[in-house]
Amino acid sequence: MAYDAEDTKRRIFDAATTEFALHGLAGARVDRIATNACANKQAIYLYYGSKEKLFAAVLRAKLQEVGGSASIAPDAVAESVGQIFDWYQEHPELIRLLLWESLEVSGICDESEQERRDGFRQKVHHLVEGGVVTHLPEEERIRAAQDLLCTIMGLIAWNFAVPGMCRAILDEESDRAALARRRDTVVEVARRLAASPAGDRPGR
Repeated sequence: MAYDAEDTKRRIFDAATTEFALHGLAGARVDRIATNACANKQAIYLYYGSKEKLFAAVLRAKLQEVGGSASIAPDAVAESVGQIFDWYQEHPELIRLLLWESLEVSGICDESEQERRDGFRQKVHHLVEGGVVTHLPEEERIRAAQDLLCTIMGLIAWNFAVPGMCRAILDEESDRAALARRRDTVVEVARRLAASPAGDRPGR
């Protein structure tokens, strides 16, 4: 059988995603990634350069995945938030990776962070151009949309970052029951946050 480089890279990526989500950057072991990927360590270094670069590649790809699968539509913010909530529930590894990043590599401004900033700038401009904060003076709209986006993402992410606390606060027996309640609440809060004051809507 001919060597399939792309298949090897995919197996390494999948194994690394699981390894980093479970153990973080410092705790992850290249040996385990190689074993679980049915690959050798040399292939990991050949394709990704280092464990740190592999972690960055995994996180970047996961963020691009959620960005491509579920974005916030200016005319349907609440519905979009529900879709993003569902995506996070189906892909719990992203929150874990972000938490590990915050604990282990926070404060480093590199190329990947610049890419992330550029991506969020596009999302913010999309919200502004879509009329989400048109009730505000023009010079305030960008900052308001940034705050709205950050607040919404926080409302979503918190539920998956500390599921046990949510379960305890809501006095539910399971994470599933707590998340079902939280989804409804987060969607409704997002709807209210995105709504322009009635008196300031065009035509009034």
